[in-house]
Amino acid sequence: LTFPRKVSREVRLRARPRGLPQPQDFEVVAAPVPEPGDAELLVQNRFVRVSASMRMMISEGAEAVDGVPFPALRPGDALREAGVGEVISAPPDCAFSPGDLVVHHRGFCEIVAVPVDECELVDPRLPDPAMNLAHGWTAYAALTRAGRVREGDVVFVSSAGGAIGSMAAMIARKLGARRVIGSTSSADKARRLRTELRYDDAVAREAGSIADQLRRAAPDGIDVVIDSVGGEQLAAAIHVARERARIVVLGALSGQLAPTGTGRSAPVTLDSFPILLKRLEIHGYSADDDPAARSEFHRLFADAIAEGAMSFPHERLRGLESAPSALCDVAAGRYLGTVMIEV
Repeated sequence: LTFPRKVSREVRLRARPRGLPQPQDFEVVAAPVPEPGDAELLVQNRFVRVSASMRMMISEGAEAVDGVPFPALRPGDALREAGVGEVISAPPDCAFSPGDLVVHHRGFCEIVAVPVDECELVDPRLPDPAMNLAHGWTAYAALTRAGRVREGDVVFVSSAGGAIGSMAAMIARKLGARRVIGSTSSADKARRLRTELRYDDAVAREAGSIADQLRRAAPDGIDVVIDSVGGEQLAAAIHVARERARIVVLGALSGQLAPTGTGRSAPVTLDSFPILLKRLEIHGYSADDDPAARSEFHRLFADAIAEGAMSFPHERLRGLESAPSALCDVAAGRYLGTVMIEV
């Protein structure tokens, strides 16, 4: 199959940001359509996910940090994130054919060459290919593996309006949780957590002490914490946790989205007495450690969508030219759910 286009567009890092990223830190440029190698697919992207965690990849000193599961980017590099695209050409005798829809991590461009071993077919059980970019599987893995949600548990999810948290209440409820509480930035978002995302209650940073709000929302304590924030919210959850509660740390947005610094430090003061006296379990967790959870979640997700028991909260923006402002708006917490660009 010969692809007629000669030029593609891609989003590149123009300059490493100082503090939170600004639109001028990125640029959308024209580039030649790549020539795929012997073990590469040529893919035309349809959707690209926008993630706040990209700040860790683009800030000064990112290449010196061990353990960050993203490649560090330098000025002039094309941005990378998960994408869904259509295969234009494929090597002979590989598992993919032209016309297949695949998921990969070379997004933020119109056309890209991707190593075959970095691609997987979209899950046909999901009614919309864009659903393959949902971060619900991360919430599912955290709730079932490290969090081990049980029938009747009370669950607290920080950053409940983000890509992971926006699906966590629906998943926790499917797993048997009795009550699910979320945290967010504002009273308006807290209202949307209750009315749109099926949270029983919500706490807001602008409404005062998180610990006091949590005690009111969970007077009998919390059994499972899914924390993507750190800071005051993690400290509060430890105080409100019940004996032998499971606390799962997925991220550190209090540092990643801090207005200054590199986004790779999130200091927090924790009281070790309740950790000791209540025998709390605290896990640093990555869903990538349990890849089987993705297929499990897609099966649950597809069935729940058909039943009307779950939805896919997301925002779709059109065109790569929207990427610079979208990256900044996601970092500023201006959206609810997964954010993606329809290329």
